[in-house]
Formats: sequence, structure tokens, C-alpha cells
Amino acid sequence: MRRSLLVPLVLLLAAGGLTPQLAAAQARLSSTNTKARSLWDKAQAHAKGRDFTKALETLDQLTQKFPSLGEPYLLRGSLLKAMGENQAAFEAYRTGLPKLPVDAARTNDYYMLGELAISFGDYATAADAFQKYLKLAPKGQRNIAQARRQLLNCEFAAKAMATPTGPEPTRLPEPLNTFRFQYFPVLTADSRFLLFTGRPTAGSDENLYVSRQNPDGTMGAPSSISPAINTSFNEGAGAISGDGKTLVFASCDRANSVGNCDLYISRRTGNTWSKPENLGRNVNSPEWDSQPTLSADGRTLYFTSMRRGGQGQEDIYVTTLDEQGNWTPARNVGAPINTPGKDMAPFIHASGTTLYYVTDGLVGMGGLDIYRCELAPDGKWEAPRNLGYPLNTFENEASLFISSDNRRGFCSRWRTAEPGVKRQRDQPVELYSFEAPASVRARETSTYAQGRVYDAVTKKPIAADVQLYDLNTNELVQYVNSDAETGEYTVVLNEGRQYAMYAAADKYLMRSLSFDYSSRRSFDPLTLDLYLDPVGTGRSVVLNNLFFDVGQYELKPKSRTELNRLVSFMKQYPAIQVEVSGHTDDIGSDDDNLVLSQNRAKSVYRYLLSQGVEAARLRFKGYGEARPLAPNDSEENRQQNRRIELRIL
Repeated sequence: MRRSLLVPLVLLLAAGGLTPQLAAAQARLSSTNTKARSLWDKAQAHAKGRDFTKALETLDQLTQKFPSLGEPYLLRGSLLKAMGENQAAFEAYRTGLPKLPVDAARTNDYYMLGELAISFGDYATAADAFQKYLKLAPKGQRNIAQARRQLLNCEFAAKAMATPTGPEPTRLPEPLNTFRFQYFPVLTADSRFLLFTGRPTAGSDENLYVSRQNPDGTMGAPSSISPAINTSFNEGAGAISGDGKTLVFASCDRANSVGNCDLYISRRTGNTWSKPENLGRNVNSPEWDSQPTLSADGRTLYFTSMRRGGQGQEDIYVTTLDEQGNWTPARNVGAPINTPGKDMAPFIHASGTTLYYVTDGLVGMGGLDIYRCELAPDGKWEAPRNLGYPLNTFENEASLFISSDNRRGFCSRWRTAEPGVKRQRDQPVELYSFEAPASVRARETSTYAQGRVYDAVTKKPIAADVQLYDLNTNELVQYVNSDAETGEYTVVLNEGRQYAMYAAADKYLMRSLSFDYSSRRSFDPLTLDLYLDPVGTGRSVVLNNLFFDVGQYELKPKSRTELNRLVSFMKQYPAIQVEVSGHTDDIGSDDDNLVLSQNRAKSVYRYLLSQGVEAARLRFKGYGEARPLAPNDSEENRQQNRRIELRIL
């Protein structure tokens, strides 16, 4: 059997019911009718001989002639369950058990009815069956704990369905959903590209497909992501960075694999994806590794693994890129996310502060439900919260994706009750979307800044490092690279934060920008092209992340990000000499502004000296209001004129 990236092989086997439970074949018939006993004995013989088809045909004759008998329905249900035809098995158990007295001999039948009923969303039947099972089951029976838990699930489901959290997801229109199976939908931060895993037919291998957004907001026809990525092996469960340049996906049974399904990485330059590389033994294990999700900058990776040493059957792990560009040894994210059950399909929102995943290890709707958890200030994950109905149903949920702006969500679902398809895993799987209700959204809404990085002299695109710092914590929160061919970059910005952004390349002056979303009402995407000046005499850069109180020259604490960048720049180019230049707007007297600008430049000069930069390489000067960048006719322009510059001598 081909290994799948949607679920591990062992789950497929479990879903198919390949270990038959034929206890009913040893049961005695409650009727004394000779004809009924003869048909019963014949059906049992066929069942014991593994001829399930003839056994079912005989049971059909028996139930037609003697519809009041319950045992034939139970044997029929047992055979159908063993064949993976769960819907028909459920109908058989639900019909047969009420025809028989409540009896300890039927303990396991009640448990089976409860499990089947909850898997099809019949919570009333499931609750009744589990209650009878718990009443009849002898102490120590292995399914008691599960039955109690399923009763809690029935109670939760009833309340959840009575109080929906939002509208039902709707099926995405064509040209999407033209394959038989499509799942794991994810978007880039700008929502321009939809990536998903698809199988055109039941016999096809899994591949990665991309749909591009049209100018009117609709999605275009999907196409294979790249011949460098899609092969005759299974490729899928793709995760893509916010800028659409880093792809991590799973593939199975390749020659260079560590385990049966491994994670691979590819990077895009221009329109070309690189040859995928196995992420290696720091990330992959000898077991099943799949279902990755990337942080917005592509430097933190969460994924699902069945490796030994976890907390349950499948657990969620995390790894990060270190300063040398290597992935750190993957670690189990631990409680409260991972449980003794199946914990799968993580999705980290573009904001980086909210994680979604599916699990059956917590009370929910009965199968794999979607949960949401937030990152606490101390860096630990808070308790997961079930997203409720209708995002969670009696079906096993596969995954969830919430757009960076918190407006839309995407998921995949099995199409129900297609004629002729008897097993859930053979039902078509389709992509759905929904307007994200408040209870489902990530804690922080994100937007993005997007543009290109150019050489300021030649106007040609250049490869540059683009780094984003949280000014309140001095933490590097994103680190991306502009495209070497196009200069394109994308960084994700969170509402309520204040950022310093730097674009830097070797032999160029850095570009310093500031974004303050701590109180702004407008939170729209930004288009921002960046021009970097080559390092050379007379070149200068405005330092936009140095902060002073009004009329004061003491540097505020959140200036430390910019100051440390200056120190690094001076160490990177030990031969250059610079002037720190202070400038003001025209508010106040000329003399006062000249003194203020001089003192502010001196504060920066002194900091550089304190960090070991030689005095012979530094000088400072205040220019007051004499060199404005813009007319002093608006607050926005005056803010531009209040500045510190670094000029190369």
C-alpha cells in the first residue's frame, strides 16, 4: 500500500478495519425455528471460513424471513466492519441490538455500536450505547476509559451543535476541486498563491499544486508547482513561508530518505524551485514525518511525527534554523499541545502567536478535532481550545489554515455519501473556505510589507537580508532574503507592535525603516521598494529607529536595536570613518534646535564609543533645522526632518 501524507499508514489500516471482530459468529440464536437455525448455522460457517460475501447473502435471507431476530444483524455488522464498510455496519448494529434484551453477553456489541454511532455523528445513539456498555462491562475491561471519554465527547458535541461558532464552510468553486482528492490548503502572506496537495484519481500519487489569485480575487486553475518537486513518489502536505520562497513538504520512500516519509526543503529564486533536499536526521526520523508548517519567515518549522519517545501515537515537533543556517534537533513541543492520542497537522499563523492543530486526545466531537492555542508571554503554549461546530464535526478533520489578515479560513473535507463508495477513505476530499469568526481568528492580526530591493545607483535588483525587530523586546522576529533575480521580499507585520526593519547587503549601507502599529487604525498592506547605497564617501543613511522624548537628547531604551546595528556596521567595515549628524524641524528657536541636534548626535557618538568603536573613526555634528528633507508644513514632514543620519567621510 502506498504511504500517504494525509495520515500515517497505521491510520489507514485502522480505518479499513482489517482486523475483523467476529464475536457474533459464536453467539447462539434466540429462535428455535428449524429454518432459522439452519440459515444461522450456514452463515456462521461461511463467516468462520472467511467467505464473507456468502455469509452476508445468507444473513440477508435470514433477516428477510425472520426480521424480529437480532443476532443476524449483529453478525452482519461484525462482518461489514471487518470489510471496512462502516456505514452499513452501523445500520446493522443499530437495527439488531434493540431487538435483543440488554444482556452482559452483548457488552462488546454496545461498545461497537457506540463507536460506530459517534463516527457518523449519531450522538444520541452513541451515548445510549456507551451508557449500556459501562453498566454491563466487568471491572478492568480495556475499553472502559475510552467509553467514558466518548460519553464526554457526546455531551460536548450536543452543546457545540446547539451553539455554532459561525457559518458552515463552503466548497471552493471551480477551477478548484476538480481532482478527486485535494487537501492541506495554505496561502502565502499576501494571499496571492494557494498551495495544496492533490490526487487527480484514486490511483494517482500525491503531488503539490498551486493556484494563483486572479485580479478579481478569484483563484485560477491549479498547476503542478514544479517538475523539480513533483515526481513519481508521493509529494504533498506542503508548507510555504510568508514570502512564498521557502517550501517544506513531505515525500515517501525516496532513495535518500531517513524514514518511510521524510521532510524536504526547496527554495525559489525568480520562478525556479531548487532541487529538494532532505532535511536530515536533525529533523527526520526512521518513522513517519509529515504535515509541516512554517513560520512567516521560514525559519521555524513545526511538523507531525510518529517517532519513538513522544507522548502519544503522533506528536507535534518543532525545529529552528540556527545562525549557521542549520536546522536544530527537532524537539517535542510537549504538553499541553501533545496528548496520549493522535496530535497532527499543525499550522502556525503568520503572526507566530497562534497554533492550530488536530487531535483526538482531548474532549471534542469524537474524532480528530481542530484546536487553537496561543503563545503566552513566557514563551509557553497555553491550553488548547476546541474550535467548536461547524469547523469540527463527527468526521476526522484534516487541517485548518487562517489567512494572515484573519479574515478567511481554509480546510478540506470528505464529501459525504457518494453512491457506490463504502469506505470513508475512498470518499472524495475537497477544499472549503469560510469567513473566520472572532473565536477562530489568531490572537494577532497580520499584514505585510512587500516590495523589491535595488542598488540605488544601478537600479538593479539585489539579494539582501531583510530583518524585522520588535522594538519593545529588541527581538529579531523575522529574517528573510530578497530574491537575487527580482529583488522581491515580503515581511509580515503584526497589529499592536512597533518594528524596526533593516535591509542590508554586503558593501551597501543598510536601510533603516520604522513601523508603529501600536495604536494606528490603518493596518493595510504596504508596497515599499528599498534602494541601498553602496558604501562610499559621501553616502548617508537616515536612522529611523532612534528615539528621544520631545526636546530631550537622552536615547530611549527602544533605540538599542538601532544602536546595536550601528555597532555591527562599524565592526563590519573597520576602515571607514563616519559622521553622526543631528537634524531638527523648525519648531522652536534656531539656537535651541542647533544645540538639541548637537546633543542628540553626541548621544549616539558616545554610545558607539562605549561599545569599542575608536574615537578616530567618529565625529558628530548638529545641523539644527538647516537641512530639512521636506517642507516643515505638516506633522508628517516635520517628523521626517527630526532625524539622525550616518554619513561616511
